[in-house]
Amino acid sequence: MIPYPAMLDVSGDLVRFVCRPLRRERALRRTPKGSRAPTCWKHAVFAISWFRSRPNIALHGKAFGISQATAYRYPHEAVNVLAARAPDLREALGRAATDGVPHLILDGKVFDTDRCRIKTTSVKGEEIDEWSSGRTGAFGGNVQALCEPDGFPIWTSEVEPGGTVDLEAARRHVLPAAYPYTKTMPILADPGYQGAVRGVVIPFKQPSCGNALSIDNRTRNALQRALCCLGERGFALLTERWTTLQHITLSPSRLGDLVRADLVLVHFEHHRIK
Repeated sequence: MIPYPAMLDVSGDLVRFVCRPLRRERALRRTPKGSRAPTCWKHAVFAISWFRSRPNIALHGKAFGISQATAYRYPHEAVNVLAARAPDLREALGRAATDGVPHLILDGKVFDTDRCRIKTTSVKGEEIDEWSSGRTGAFGGNVQALCEPDGFPIWTSEVEPGGTVDLEAARRHVLPAAYPYTKTMPILADPGYQGAVRGVVIPFKQPSCGNALSIDNRTRNALQRALCCLGERGFALLTERWTTLQHITLSPSRLGDLVRADLVLVHFEHHRIK
């Protein structure tokens, strides 16, 4: 066995931020002092490095002097306490309206996961894997996000199986609560949300008869897409900074909590929360 040094590229403030809810969680559980080998600080460093670099969890645990079973449990504890800090939808919408945000961007992403053998019936009556996504051709979970005009993410949804289309996921998690706000704060979305309620602005479809769109509609589509594409930045901030989201090895049902936990880390690093 050959040890080697490594550097975690996060601030001490972020470690302290994660450390505080972990300490409160231990207090609520009445964990005896000294009964756990790592301190709350080391637990926070362990979790953040797992979020950041997606290491082999067994080897990662050995580096911190903890067993494999404990190493598998510690990320779940960190995900739980961080996800609890994430804003809910009404809170995020209310804050955006108060701040005078001119519009929001709605987008969905299928996060890559390990295979989940839950079956469902397709529209053609065939038995298929529920978590298999036709969009990506792989297994994954669909998570919706609302972003500010510059693409900064302010809210993420619970996970839906990868086979769920964006419009269906949005109707379950976003649109009912967002509709009252769309009169003053419209939501921009891509064509995958065709059929959404009023106030959700999507591009005009090409006429099925083969005729070209009018110049006015083409201009509107160009403007809408130029603004809407910035929503890709929201998922990029989550997945490129916190690489655990690039392939999920936890249970796919935990994906929504994991994305919310990473959202809280992004909010802290961009000084949105303290």
